[in-house]
Amino acid sequence: MTDGTHEDLDRLLQSGGVRLGPAQRNRLGWLVEHYGAPMLDGFSEGRRNGVIVLREPPSGAAAELFYRSLTPGCAVVIPRSENPGFDFLKSKLTEFGTVGPCGADGPHEMWWGGIGWSKFLTAADTSTIRPRIVSCYPRGGDATAAFALRHSLERFDLACHIEPIETQLGERILCFEKAEFMVRMWNKYREPLLFVEAGAVLREAPLLPSFLGCDVALHKWNRWEMSARTLYLGRTQRAEMLLRAWQQLAASYPAIWEGYLLDQAWSLTSSQGPLDTVWLPRSYHSLKGDLGAMRATILHDQQTTTLELGPDPGFAGIVRTARRAGRTGSRDAFMVMTSKAETGGGIAVILRDVSASDAGAVAATVEAVTGAYAADCGGYGRLELSLCAWQDDVGAAREAAALARYRVLEIAPGQRIANDFFAIHASEHAAMTARHLFP
Repeated sequence: MTDGTHEDLDRLLQSGGVRLGPAQRNRLGWLVEHYGAPMLDGFSEGRRNGVIVLREPPSGAAAELFYRSLTPGCAVVIPRSENPGFDFLKSKLTEFGTVGPCGADGPHEMWWGGIGWSKFLTAADTSTIRPRIVSCYPRGGDATAAFALRHSLERFDLACHIEPIETQLGERILCFEKAEFMVRMWNKYREPLLFVEAGAVLREAPLLPSFLGCDVALHKWNRWEMSARTLYLGRTQRAEMLLRAWQQLAASYPAIWEGYLLDQAWSLTSSQGPLDTVWLPRSYHSLKGDLGAMRATILHDQQTTTLELGPDPGFAGIVRTARRAGRTGSRDAFMVMTSKAETGGGIAVILRDVSASDAGAVAATVEAVTGAYAADCGGYGRLELSLCAWQDDVGAAREAAALARYRVLEIAPGQRIANDFFAIHASEHAAMTARHLFP
């Protein structure tokens, strides 16, 4: 982008009251470079390309009309995509990626998508950054699958590292063993890493994630369940944060299946910083029996089934809706901010009635809360902000806050939030505590 284009984009965002953090702004600029000039909220007749920035969720009929007006030359960016009001429109589009919030400077999740992957899949061949393919298999087990993967790599001239590792359960690799292997690869090599499960074969060079320049890329099975069979890590600090969070969770909960642990590592990392995530197309996670298996980039040696990837059916009810929309969801903290307060105590702010409220009011309240915490934390070392659509979500958020021994504040969209909001609450809480101790 030229300096003039950057200035035009900044003016457009400012005129629309859109606040983006640096990582989100960089991703939007990248999209403008590849798709064309941006516009706010609409679609001009005859326009065949460009970036459309949506600030308000359209109604069902409007979403359908908007979807029909798009072409593969258009990208859609939703800079306040944590709001579930956008979920219906997202369900009609191809989800490309998500960039997490960045404190008070960029206090929203940013979602980006469009009509199909064809534009990016064609352009990915021009990528000059090539990942190192890494994989592992149980020591003493059948190495045939690993040999098949290595053989499929030969015609693409990609660096690789495939090795046997010690396993506790014979021919089964546990999540913490895979995560520890990935940490070793991260420390050993300097290229981006693309983990591919042994037994898979490459049909095309897997250059899409490195072309897109993201922190992490993975596939969501059935659009919601994260799979660790194909996992890309760019050489970024945020990618390392996710990897180490995954390793720590896997070490702490070795009996829990890897998809859930990867999901929780993603949610934790995304809430604490602007994690730039790409949701890989099915061609990067094809299974035997898929209709599109012949056009796969990565074909895994597994039959098409959900049993292998999701052994816990109860997990679906917890995160399915939010993950299909590329967001953290009400049962996870939408955003985590920290301060240098010596007390180290935490406070959970629950923003209720999100679905029933105006999207602008929700966004403004999020900005007010994060801005107030940045201005005066009130002595709280950690803020966790949760967005709740329904009363059940409020209850779950309260339970999570209680387990963490956080103080809880429940607020509504549009509520006035002063810069001394947290200081006032801390003072009132201290006075209440004193009255209980010294009645």
